[in-house]
Formats: sequence, C-alpha cells, structure tokens
Amino acid sequence: MDRDADGFLPLKGYAALGDGRAVALSGVDGAIDWWCVPNMDSPPLFDRLLVGAAPLENGARPGHFTISARNPTRITRQYRTDSNVLETRFQTEGGVAVLTESLNSSTAGRLPWAELARRIEVTEGKMTFDIVLQLSHRSGRRSPYMSSTGPHETFHVGPVLGMFLHGDRVTVTARDDDRMDAELTLAAGEREIVAIVAGSNEPLVVPTLDEIDHRIDLSDQEWRDWCHEIRLDTPHRSFLLRQALALKLLLYSPSGAIAAAATTSLPERIGGDKNYDYRFAWVRDAGYIIASFLRLGIKAESKAALTWLLNQLCAHGARVCFALEGGVVEEMEEIPVPGYRNSRPVLRGNRAAGQHQHGIYGDIFETVSVFTQAGNLIDPRSAETLSHLADECADRWKEKDSGIWELPDLQHYTMSKISCWQALNRAVQLADAGQLPTTCRDRWSRERDRIAQWIDANCWDEDLGAYVMHPGTKKLDAALILSVRFEYDGRARLEKTLDAIDHQLGAGGHLHYRYTGMDQEEGCFLACSFWMVEARSLLGQHDRARALMNNLRKTVDAMPGIMPEMIHPDSGEWLGNMPQGLSHLAALQATLTLMKTPEGVCL
Repeated sequence: MDRDADGFLPLKGYAALGDGRAVALSGVDGAIDWWCVPNMDSPPLFDRLLVGAAPLENGARPGHFTISARNPTRITRQYRTDSNVLETRFQTEGGVAVLTESLNSSTAGRLPWAELARRIEVTEGKMTFDIVLQLSHRSGRRSPYMSSTGPHETFHVGPVLGMFLHGDRVTVTARDDDRMDAELTLAAGEREIVAIVAGSNEPLVVPTLDEIDHRIDLSDQEWRDWCHEIRLDTPHRSFLLRQALALKLLLYSPSGAIAAAATTSLPERIGGDKNYDYRFAWVRDAGYIIASFLRLGIKAESKAALTWLLNQLCAHGARVCFALEGGVVEEMEEIPVPGYRNSRPVLRGNRAAGQHQHGIYGDIFETVSVFTQAGNLIDPRSAETLSHLADECADRWKEKDSGIWELPDLQHYTMSKISCWQALNRAVQLADAGQLPTTCRDRWSRERDRIAQWIDANCWDEDLGAYVMHPGTKKLDAALILSVRFEYDGRARLEKTLDAIDHQLGAGGHLHYRYTGMDQEEGCFLACSFWMVEARSLLGQHDRARALMNNLRKTVDAMPGIMPEMIHPDSGEWLGNMPQGLSHLAALQATLTLMKTPEGVCL
C-alpha cells in the first residue's frame, strides 16, 4: 500500500494506538502521521495525515515519526490478541523484522506523561532501517527547535517539551531544528527501542530504555487483563473484543468523556468540504457507547462516562456535544493546511455545538434506562437533572431542530420526534421503577402519546410505504432504522420503512447512505448498515440479518482493527474520521443482538 504523489497514505493503511488520553495513527509503512500531544484534542505533534509531503507556503514541513525498513518486499500487520499493541512485520530480501508499537501505560493506569514506544526486533537475517523525526509546525504557528539537555536530545514545539530516546546503535545522520534523521542496522536476535516522551507545560521524567521496553509488554498485559473481565463465551469473542478495544481508545480517562473519533477533517468525500472535527464528546455517541459497554459488563468506564455526561448536562443544559475536559465546544476555526488529499477545510471545533437536536433527549434517557436495567442506581441530583430534561422535551418536541445528522436546514425531522417519544417513554419507565420523581410522570405519558399520534399522522408516506425524513418530503433517512431498537410502536410500518431504506439508500449489496441524495456527496455510513442488522434481528428477520452481517464482516475483517466513518461502495476507499465510535459500537450492538437469535450465531 503506497502513498500517492502528494504523500498521502490510503486511510485503510492506518491503525491506532492509544493510552486513555491521546490516539496516534500508525501507517503500514512505519510512519506515525497523526498524534496530538498530550491530549486527543491538542494540536498535533505529527500532522502529515492532513498535510501530505509538500511543505506549506510558509516553509513548515509536515510532521511525522517514521521507522522504515529499506527495500521491503512484504509488510503485514496486526494487533496482538486482545490488545491495542500493534505489530508490523517487515520482510526484505535480507531479513525479517517486527516493529512493535504502543502508547504506553503502567500498572497504575495512564502514565502522567505521553510515551510513544517503538521496539524494532530482527528475527531473521540482517536489516537496516531509516528513522525520521520531523516535528510539526502547527500549521506554521510554531517554530520547533531541538536541543541537548545533558545527554538527552530534546525538542520544543510551543508548550510541548519532548525527548527523543534511543540506544547506541541508532546513528544520527542529520539534524535540524525541526528534524532528525538516523539509521539503524540490526542482525537476527538484536532489538532496539526508539521512543518519544513528551508533555505540555510540565516537567518530564527521563525513563530508561529498559523501562520503556518493559512497559510495552506491560501495556499489552493491561489491555488483555481488561478484555479478560469481559465475560463472553461465543465464537465471535475476538470480533466483539476488537470493537470494544477500539471504543476504549476513544475514552478520555482524565474526565471520563468519550470522543466521537480521534481525528479532525478527514473528508466524507475526497475533494469535498464535509470535513469535521470529531474530537469532542457527543451526547449521542457517548450514550450509545455507554449502553454497549453495559451490555458487555464493562462497569467502571460506563459509570465514569455517564457521570461525566450527566454533570455536563446539569451544568450546561441539553447541548449536542462537549469538550473532552468538559464545558462548551469552542467556535470553529479553519486551520491553513491542505487537508487529506487536498480536501478542505481543515477545522478545529464543530458547528454542531451551537445546534439544538431533539435526539439529545432520547439518547440520554436511553442510556440511563440501560444503566438502571443493569441493576444500577441514579442519585438524587442526577434524577433532578433528568426530570428537568424530560420536562424540557415535553415542552420542545413541537419545535423544528437540526436532526441527528446536524443539518443547517431546520425541519420537523421524523427521527427527532421519535427521539422525543423515546425520551418520554423511558422517563415514564424510570419513574415507575422509582428512579425518577413521579410528579410529572402522567404529563410525560400524555405528551409521549401525542408525539406518536403526530408522527403517524404527519410522517408516514403511503405511496412510499415508509416514514419519510420529515413531513413534506419524499426523502428517506437511515437513522429511522434505530426506531426499532428504541421500541417505537408499529411493527408493520417499521418493517416497510426498513425495506424502503434498503431499496433507496442501499449500495454495494450491504452498505447504506445516511439519507436521500448522499450518494452524490459522501460514502456509505458504516453504522447505518450495522443498525440494519440489529433492526432486522429484533424484528425476527434473522436470516436477513445474518446474511447482511456476513457481508459486512467480509468488509470489516479485512480492516486492521479500526473502522472509519464511511466507505465508498465501489472502490472500498475509507472516508471520514477514525477510529469512528459509531461504526464500532454499531458493529458491537449488532453482534450482541444476533447472539440472542434462536441460532445464536452471526454467520
């Protein structure tokens, strides 16, 4: 898998590393092209993912950290079993080597510094590697520089202080303020550690190479121990755990927030302008991931994420998304870089932060409902916050909103109304179970029923045989697949709506666009197809669900372990930000639902 003439690697050539604070993208050619330090939403230390090979107009060079074998004849890679530690196998005419990569942790959890560890080990013959550390200029806003502090090679990029650590066999061949070139030759049985330790506006410890080396395997063990706590006895355990491990990468451990994805501005269509920053916590995405974790018995992360979410809603009201540390999302800012394969704009911030979406109500109440159904309890302050949100939902459901897809066109979106129905239905159930005050329980019940009556009177199109995207249109919306999971009334109409979505929005035999007209603007949205698997199964259409899942698994199993937001149905090209939480959790939910079918198998 080669880079194009502008230096961009196909997105399917990346795998992800993470430490509970940040995520790095490692290319199949040995290049770390994306790593924000110290946090997932910090400016990138390595940014070639969005810049390519050419310097910017101001001379700033794209940042990357590359370890490449000379003249490789074959490269393969895979995650270690039940782990987010990555192994890449390089084969040349002269030998075989394994590059093992990890964003390290410790027995106490996340390290108080960022530690990117890369172990090079030759298993056959003799091999030479070229090493390049090229620092980002933060789109020309910072001028990095390297220096020596005692025996240590250090670098500075704005507030980031870092160290480039390596053994004596690494020979530095060139050095500049923003770049260091080196080479390394190893014979069979020899290995070397090359690492970066970094932080922002903080002092740094200087670990030994032996400590860093040990922490690679320690981190691997920590991942496997976490997976061991997930009690699943199924032939599809490894697939389910891979989805859970990808979602775990998106959990921002300092606060408990869950990011929608680890990148910004990867395009939904090459050359298009639908390029968004997903390094924030969406109520929708976080809620769905919490529900998925609860189904797997992952309690600590679920509780932490729900607590964080309820605290944000209590402090800031019903917003679409929040910053990972908490609080409202900053206004959008365009970053002056070319963008992936010259797809602009590149953005920091997200316009959804200023929108209102009725889906917020359904998402939070569904999450709390799953939390309590697992035998857990809601505290009095959270119950008060939820009661206020239910009252707000009962008041606002008649308003137009931006819908689940965050559209600038305000409409009475059918899915938004179903989300309001869902919220009030769950609020009534929570009140009946003693988890919420019952003062407004009857009002919530009445408004829930009014919403259902309004949807059936205004959003059903008899000619199409489907619920439409909003009244007055013939467009269909794949988000309506979720109404099956949310237990919306009317099985016959829901079945017909699914068939219409397959007919109008389906592509490639097993993929789906988000809504009518998107075939001209973007790729197929992976989550929608997994939602379809789940919905078919819940409606008792098990053969159709398994057939669709079989085709999806053929697509997904060819991936390195992470999924993008979208896929082009013809070329198979990856599109959108990644790892994409919605894609992974939809795959996880679909698999768990299929496991409950009479046959109990997915394929």
